[in-house]
Amino acid sequence: MTRSMSPKVETLFWSLLTALGYFLLASLSLAATKGADNIAAVWPPSGYLLAMLLLAPAGARIGALVGMAGASVSANMLGGAPLSLSAAFTLANAVEGSVALWMINRRERGILSFMVPRSVGNFCIAALTASCASAGIATLLTGGGFDFFRSWLTTVGLGMLIVTPPIVMLARLAGAGALGNSNRAGTVEATAILTAAAAITTVCFSQAEFPVTFLPCVAVVAASYRLGPFGAAASVLIVTIVASWMTGHGLGPIANMDAAPTTIVLFLQFYLLTLLFTALPLAALLVVRQRLAKRLEQSNRWLLQAEAAALVGHWRVDLVRWTIQWSDQAYRIHGLEPDTPMTVQGSLDRYMPGDGDRMRATLEKAVADGTSFAFHGQIIRPDDEVRDIVSHGSIEMSRGGKPVGIFGTIQDVTETVENARMLEAARSDAEAAANTDALTGLPNRRHTLAFLESALVGARENGAPLAVAIFDIDHFKRINDIHGHGVGDAVIRRVAQRAKASLREEDMVGRYGGEEFVCVLQRSSAQAAELVAERVRQAVEALNGRADDDGPPATVSIGVAVYAGETGVEELLQRADDALYTAKREGRNRLRMAA
Repeated sequence: MTRSMSPKVETLFWSLLTALGYFLLASLSLAATKGADNIAAVWPPSGYLLAMLLLAPAGARIGALVGMAGASVSANMLGGAPLSLSAAFTLANAVEGSVALWMINRRERGILSFMVPRSVGNFCIAALTASCASAGIATLLTGGGFDFFRSWLTTVGLGMLIVTPPIVMLARLAGAGALGNSNRAGTVEATAILTAAAAITTVCFSQAEFPVTFLPCVAVVAASYRLGPFGAAASVLIVTIVASWMTGHGLGPIANMDAAPTTIVLFLQFYLLTLLFTALPLAALLVVRQRLAKRLEQSNRWLLQAEAAALVGHWRVDLVRWTIQWSDQAYRIHGLEPDTPMTVQGSLDRYMPGDGDRMRATLEKAVADGTSFAFHGQIIRPDDEVRDIVSHGSIEMSRGGKPVGIFGTIQDVTETVENARMLEAARSDAEAAANTDALTGLPNRRHTLAFLESALVGARENGAPLAVAIFDIDHFKRINDIHGHGVGDAVIRRVAQRAKASLREEDMVGRYGGEEFVCVLQRSSAQAAELVAERVRQAVEALNGRADDDGPPATVSIGVAVYAGETGVEELLQRADDALYTAKREGRNRLRMAA
């Protein structure tokens, strides 16, 4: 409400607001219930000052302290105190507010919240420390004794502890618009609870026949439970006002105690302090509990959504009772309705034959070793549908180190497995297409060279014999020119098929380019390589003139080279190629061995 004000106007506003409130509360406190040494049992102005300092902007806090000083001196002098004593009281009260504010700002990283137990504790520590400092200064300035110190300490301490929280919370609720946005039912409930607290306290402290001072405690706990920290602080403030006024006028069970006035005031302060320290932390803890419950509910909701989206369920085996629990998604993965009765053996029976035994063995080993595990298998749904699953689990140990449970997850990976199979098939097809000659179906040049390179490495490292044969179709250009490229392609395919059929299982023939082919003859000596290569030549020649072959006749010339310590495939192929050209020069349709 002060954001649009200039700094000077803002300082003046907080100065006047603090002065007005402090003066009214101080005057009422001095005129109302009083204890020993004319010091009120509770000093609300101290709590009001600390609330203003917490709410005011940093630049306006000096103005608030100035306003408080003027109001304090005026109220004390109107109450009958001389100027010097009024000034001493004012200085002590100003110190307590400043010390409490400094400690709160130092211990709290952000804005002080009465909904956080740690912050409530920091506030109480700051208020009590500031009260000690204030009581010490007041005692020194006035020359009072221990009773004065104790009386001042308790009254201003209670003032800050009881009055500050409801003022700060109410101001923040109003500033956030929460009061205007609250529903009617909530407002009616809050009003009824606080009114009941006032009524119960009035009834309890208006008579002395029955010592029922515990009943206001019930009202405060109810307010704390239903209204949170504000309800706790507001109800304690109401009890404080009613109990202090009536006790100050000689009413109620505390005022009728057979004790000195000082003891009566001290007992009332102890009663109020106990009430406060019970209600405010309780309310803060309830808020924390509610927040944790909401977070847990939200986390569970997110977990269920995540499990449904990822097709993941969770389960737990109780090793003590030998029972099993499934999440809803675990039931869905198995094709069952949630909450269907399930046993450990029943869950194992859901696996494919053999997988259930493997799963049991996996669980037993995990329990024995205390280690986590991962299991891949298949389950059978009631409709006989088979699903691929993966299950992960870990062992839960007791404090004594004994296994008491197994917690795990189960995920339906059927689509993943199927996609992996399709991907592998596609990869294999792509790899085959990349390594295969489209015309002949034989390995292409790249694959042939890679195979030869691998065979050469094996021959070099293991000393196994290796040979390579290069052959091409004789007068192939003439075939293309006379019969056309279509017939030429048919001849290439025919030669490729006969060459492949003539090789041994460990050998390979690939199309090297055009009408040229390469045979890799593994574990072949010179004699064996010559025999295999000659078989290829004869197989191609034998097709000429056959009734089932209406194509032009074709023969091949072959050059064979046996591995002799070459460092690379190029040298070995070059020797075979030289032998091929020797065969061509000597008349074609023949085989020649490299030197």
